[in-house]
Amino acid sequence: MAKVKFKIEGMDKLQKSLKKLGDVPQKHVTAAARKGMNIVKKDAKADAPYLSGDLQKGIILVPEKTKQGKKVYRAVFDRAMNDVFQKKNRDGNITGYYPISQEYGFFAKNGRYIPGFAFIRGSLEKDAPAVEKTIVDTMQKKIDAEIAKGGLKK
Repeated sequence: MAKVKFKIEGMDKLQKSLKKLGDVPQKHVTAAARKGMNIVKKDAKADAPYLSGDLQKGIILVPEKTKQGKKVYRAVFDRAMNDVFQKKNRDGNITGYYPISQEYGFFAKNGRYIPGFAFIRGSLEKDAPAVEKTIVDTMQKKIDAEIAKGGLKK
């Protein structure tokens, strides 16, 4: 996958506000990251192939454990829906996972490769500038509110 570089507008202002505030409350970081990734989640659900609607219902955001002041969300398929997503053979062994085959592609029984739809990766790549802008804008608003209510670093 090619690396993509972005210039984030408003980052200088955000960094100045962060210095004024000191340590950013984790709840603000979490809220900003979640709001940004909701754009990707919504777009991935819209772009996902539709047969029964289970694929769209199964896309969720999962937070990763990170250090203080950082938050990462991943768009994944809900494990609670594995009974719908997993294909099993007669012996009960899992032979396929429907969401992954739709995202990345698969080989048919005749050996022909069926390409995937890349609906999650495509959404992430397409929405990256909007996600970054949303995260920066949300953090800026939250930090300005903290500074206004007296959370100013002395």
